[in-house]
Amino acid sequence: MADYIIATSSTSDLPRTWLDAHRIPFIPYSYTVGEKVFQDDCREESRDAVYAGMRKGDRLQTSMINEFTYCDFFKELMQTGKDVIFLDMSQKMSVSYANANKAAEEIRKEFPAQKLYIMDTRCISGGLGLLVEHMVERMESGAGYDEVIAWGEANKLKIAHRFTVDDLNYLKAGGRVSNAAALVGSVLNIKPVLYVPDGGTLDVAKKVRGRKTALKAILDGVLHDLSQVADPTGLRVHILQADCRADAAYLRDELRKAYPQLGTITITGLGVVIGAHCGPGLLTVFYLCNGRNPE
Repeated sequence: MADYIIATSSTSDLPRTWLDAHRIPFIPYSYTVGEKVFQDDCREESRDAVYAGMRKGDRLQTSMINEFTYCDFFKELMQTGKDVIFLDMSQKMSVSYANANKAAEEIRKEFPAQKLYIMDTRCISGGLGLLVEHMVERMESGAGYDEVIAWGEANKLKIAHRFTVDDLNYLKAGGRVSNAAALVGSVLNIKPVLYVPDGGTLDVAKKVRGRKTALKAILDGVLHDLSQVADPTGLRVHILQADCRADAAYLRDELRKAYPQLGTITITGLGVVIGAHCGPGLLTVFYLCNGRNPE
């Protein structure tokens, strides 16, 4: 058993079954539906219920994690006597990263003989999950604390993130597009194709007409990235979907057809936090490649 712990947040969007199987502690973000507050429990049934509700008109609000909540979480981990590596989403996407660092400063004073590393992952959603997954595998294979951190820092920017959304009104509500842009986009059936650059933000790679064109743009981007990999044999791909499983299956089948030597291609539900801001129909693809490319 490793003498350190890898922990993450619910925004890694990993399935609860995987987190439990590998005994990975996670700190949950919270979200509000109407007047009711929920904890993001990473369960597929919870995600399905959220997107079904959004299809019927539910509007969600999400909350950052404050410094005191992080303190409690880190303290519990450090009380095991083990060192800790913590991975949350990119600092450019949430104030929570800064709060985690403030909490870590206090916890290190309380546990001076132990190490607590907060990684700026520059990843979000399933990209963060893929980073966690790879680092956990190395931990479970016997790699040491510093070795696993070094691998994560060296490879985090090689995790590609590709997205498309179906309804611009969710991005408008979050301030990512203007009212006018959302209106025009809806009338013209404009679908943004998004990606995460090295800085860890969520940027627009291109705007296309129609859902099928957006899916084709994502597929083309993934195929381009895979063509640059010396040997994609066994390379895993994570597809996350917000109530658009048929589109996810289409991407999976096309990728398998083009690269039958790929490893597992999973389809799981998208986590609630990013889904709340992008809406049902959000489709995302994550994989390890040579580097991030918007094209």
